[in-house]
Amino acid sequence: MADAAPLLRGAVVISLPDRHHDDEDGRQAADDAGSRRGRTLRRRAAVSLMVLAAFALAGHCYSPEVAARLFGEERKWSDGGAASFLLPLYPKKAGGVKAAAAEGSTAVLPQRQYYTSINIGNPARPYFLDIDTGTDLTWIQCDAPCANCTKGPHPLYKPAEENMVHPRDSLCQELQGNQNYCDTCKQCEYEIAYADRSSSAGVLARDNMRLMAADGGRENLDVVFGCAYDQQGKLLDSPASTDGVLGLSNGAISLPTQLANQGIISNVFGHCITADPRSSGYMFLGDDYVPRWGMTWVPIRNGPENVYSTEVQKVNYGGQELNVRRQAGKLTQVIFDSGSSYTYFPREIYRSLIASLEDVSPGFVQDESDQTLPFCMKPNFPVRSVDDVKELFKPLQLQFRKRWFVIPRTFTISPESYLTISDKGNVCLGVLDGTEIGHSSTIIIGDASVSGKLVVYDNDKNQIGWVQSDCTRPHKESRVPSFLSSALRSQLL
Repeated sequence: MADAAPLLRGAVVISLPDRHHDDEDGRQAADDAGSRRGRTLRRRAAVSLMVLAAFALAGHCYSPEVAARLFGEERKWSDGGAASFLLPLYPKKAGGVKAAAAEGSTAVLPQRQYYTSINIGNPARPYFLDIDTGTDLTWIQCDAPCANCTKGPHPLYKPAEENMVHPRDSLCQELQGNQNYCDTCKQCEYEIAYADRSSSAGVLARDNMRLMAADGGRENLDVVFGCAYDQQGKLLDSPASTDGVLGLSNGAISLPTQLANQGIISNVFGHCITADPRSSGYMFLGDDYVPRWGMTWVPIRNGPENVYSTEVQKVNYGGQELNVRRQAGKLTQVIFDSGSSYTYFPREIYRSLIASLEDVSPGFVQDESDQTLPFCMKPNFPVRSVDDVKELFKPLQLQFRKRWFVIPRTFTISPESYLTISDKGNVCLGVLDGTEIGHSSTIIIGDASVSGKLVVYDNDKNQIGWVQSDCTRPHKESRVPSFLSSALRSQLL
């Protein structure tokens, strides 16, 4: 058995301090505590001001919405919030369309457009649609019956009588404008003409569109679109890889505006096209995938055409400025058009660019026999891909007005995005003369030039933005960077 612990004996002495000294010590402790609290509050206030200044510098404001995101309070539809939807992007199969070349010959331009898949109808069926930021109306080929339709990847959409939109519908009147075709008709007719002289005609229909929400769920949405039964021009090129067009302009009948007017999304959307034309990308409707930091934003010019346009101050090839036309104090207009495969420059800028490229190396000679694109150069060494020659060329830079007169805003087109290699092994310029398509004083930014970038069209704030991206996976963005979120949490809670 273990030894028992010894019994402890002793006394507890309680000492009471002098009351006078106790009061002084208490006051001193209170003063010290107050001083510490004051220093802490001042320090927190300073940090908070620095954090809010960082918000202002980045062009954002600290708002109740930001606070809700910071402290874990997500927006809800019932509170006036909005959803976001994800759509995949796919490159169209390699092909070509004929276009007028600079010297009057005929060039075959390889297509680089992208399309998405959307389910329409009840029951929902898939349709492949070209994404087009320059078009108001979404339309699909339709058996109404069809007068001129090409064979697409899916059967023609078959509308029910109750799906027809009445001529007095506000969206019909918005689309037709002052041209009221038939007051006594029971359906709304339309016709759309495109820059390549093709056209689509049909009637408006209203039906379910099924989209995948950001949380993984699927929503059935009520939308108006074109039931197209008469296509003309290049829209009849066969075989076709798509069933119609997804209209993404800022017009009232475009898909983003329709969904925004119903309170379903913010009037914001974006697309991200991978630099590799064989790879896919993505697009989204709503603002949950918009990066809150690192974006370059420029204002959208208001105009009657519902296109996404802004104004550029300079166009540079490397450090060399190309000519930019200024008429009556107006800057050159720039239109972002995902419906265009290539980028178009006004003729004087286009010719200045060609002159700059001809000086790139004495070993490059223009090959007029190559009809891949209007301007192709034959190198004096074998070329298999753009990677073999990109170091010999310089980036194109569109320079916009500086933000707050000090922060530069530049849209950069790398050589990989404006050059292509022909079947002959020639280096061809993927920038074309805009005069050939009726844009003598406008820059058109097409698919090839936005590859490797996330481009966002914010109709709520009337601005266009972009940031470099590999476009492989969409990320649901936080409203604030993690370091600012942590700082605000620690200082404000």
